Amino acid sequence: MGGFRNVESARREKDGIVYYDRGILTGKDGTRYQRYAIQTHFVSPGEDKCELVRRYVLPLYEPGDCLSFTAKVMGMCTNNVRTMEDTHPGFWAKRLAPFAGHNSTGIGMHQPYKMQLVIEICGLPRVLFAAVVSAVTRPFGVHGLFYKICGHGVAGIDGFYPDSSFEIYHSLGVINPDHPVENCDEIEKATGVPTVVMDANDFDQNQLGKGTNFPLTDSQIQDAMADNPSGQGDELTPFILIRPLHDHP
Repeated sequence: MGGFRNVESARREKDGIVYYDRGILTGKDGTRYQRYAIQTHFVSPGEDKCELVRRYVLPLYEPGDCLSFTAKVMGMCTNNVRTMEDTHPGFWAKRLAPFAGHNSTGIGMHQPYKMQLVIEICGLPRVLFAAVVSAVTRPFGVHGLFYKICGHGVAGIDGFYPDSSFEIYHSLGVINPDHPVENCDEIEKATGVPTVVMDANDFDQNQLGKGTNFPLTDSQIQDAMADNPSGQGDELTPFILIRPLHDHP
């Protein structure tokens, strides 16, 4: 997936806004979706989500479009963040972290600080049970049960990356935002842009919540975002403008 990334020929610019043509996907119902990944500055904790949409999305927006707003940036805007100073990995976080994921996926809980957040969110008994089940089933090629058992959006815990090219992520963790539907409705009320909050990566496209008037069904959202057009965090493309096409292929 994601073969379109880093292709300079896909780069576009309009009114000073840089965006990337992520191509067209056809959904299971035959609907075709053009997707544009919009580049932003590095969003810091507490920034105004509506102002970000006004600044970066409205110059490209056309009636009928809708917006995927990445969960990481929404978490930053809503201050759902934790610093290393405020997070103190305990005995179990340090012991369980090496068995909880792999660096190669980019979404694992192999970092003790992340594991500590999981324990605080889910409770130690659930985390211990999830770790045991994961350890027993992994040799048989079964993966992902740790996250399914823990639930509570723990796969959306991001940050605490010592190798990140963004220094802030070395010591900052981001948690999936609370009240995603309300946040989406607030954005649409302020900007007119229907919005969905997505926690997407190369393995899953998790829909956290969409605005009350969002025009696509849940299945259509999955179709439009199937190849993770947001890319990775270093690309600074947290906004995907989804444009359903009503012509014929």
